[in-house]
Amino acid sequence: MNAPPSPLGAKWTDGPSVQIGALVPLTRPGWVEAGQHLLAGLELAVREVNDAGGIVGRPLELVVRDTAADPQRAAAAVDELARLGVAALVGEYHSVVARAAAARADALGLPFLCSSAVLDALTEQPTRWVARLSPPQSRGWQIYADFLLGRGHSRIAVATQPSVYWASGARILRDYLAPRGGTVIELDMRALTPAAVCDELVDHRATALLLLVGHPEPAVPIVKSVRRDQRLAEILIGAPAGQPEFAEWATLLSDDSAAIPFLRYLPERLTPLGARVETALRERLAEAPSFVAFEGYDTVAVLAEVLRSHGADPAGIAESWPSVAVEGSRGQIRFSRMPGISVWQWAWTPVQVVDRDPAEPDRFRVLHSS
Repeated sequence: MNAPPSPLGAKWTDGPSVQIGALVPLTRPGWVEAGQHLLAGLELAVREVNDAGGIVGRPLELVVRDTAADPQRAAAAVDELARLGVAALVGEYHSVVARAAAARADALGLPFLCSSAVLDALTEQPTRWVARLSPPQSRGWQIYADFLLGRGHSRIAVATQPSVYWASGARILRDYLAPRGGTVIELDMRALTPAAVCDELVDHRATALLLLVGHPEPAVPIVKSVRRDQRLAEILIGAPAGQPEFAEWATLLSDDSAAIPFLRYLPERLTPLGARVETALRERLAEAPSFVAFEGYDTVAVLAEVLRSHGADPAGIAESWPSVAVEGSRGQIRFSRMPGISVWQWAWTPVQVVDRDPAEPDRFRVLHSS
């Protein structure tokens, strides 16, 4: 990508642009819509930074690489971006991909501000090189479990596929619910058709089914099958990983897309900054921005402040994480060390449980927040 043009009135120095590498899923099997929203947020913030004079008179430049949800491709992109001399890495949506990128960044000594991946164990060992904006999976999914218990659900089935991320989610739910009287029943989607899932739900007397599976396959066929089974008219379908957040979900499922609670990382009320960012993102995306777009924006807002105050030296950036205090679109961002989390973590990311309103599937209802 070329350096951006100098905004009207801004005076660039003779120095080169400050480059940051952006890892984003932009092609299948990556979640392309999530990648587009993440990139929109990153690009909006870069534009605003440059409109305000850049990084001490130098333009900020994104060098984007498509991960396509492939951990090996992401690791190779980290190597390439390191060779190009980027000051830091940002982005990624898929947790397993972000884990591969974080491991490589840690090995190379390249700062990585992870935008949207939640897996608790983002690196095997504690690292000073990686920080994260999205909440750890354990925090978000425990909040989701509290929501389920509050709605009277104690027999909870989870449709699962093989993945570190899904296995971690199932374990978090099981460990949190068991001491509170809840039971988690795992349904292995390698062995079950969507119709067979319905029979399992009846046999196990489950009152809730959580989709710990990929989108659109097999999540969409499972929802359609359950919705059409009269025996399951009262069952709650849930998607803690956030599949219903994006417009494609409503397009594929129409009325069946509603009343499926999921996790979203937005505050109940946006600050004036957040409202302004929402308007700009809506214009850029030509649709309502997801929480992932806000995560992208906040990533660059944080990193730009770090670059201004600590320079573009990778070691200086890594040393800055504990001193960050930046007003983001979703609240003030500070990083700390949390028990069991190996990276610098924004500890108080806002967490909501929301769903699409059955009366108006394009509108979201906040069901629970923390």
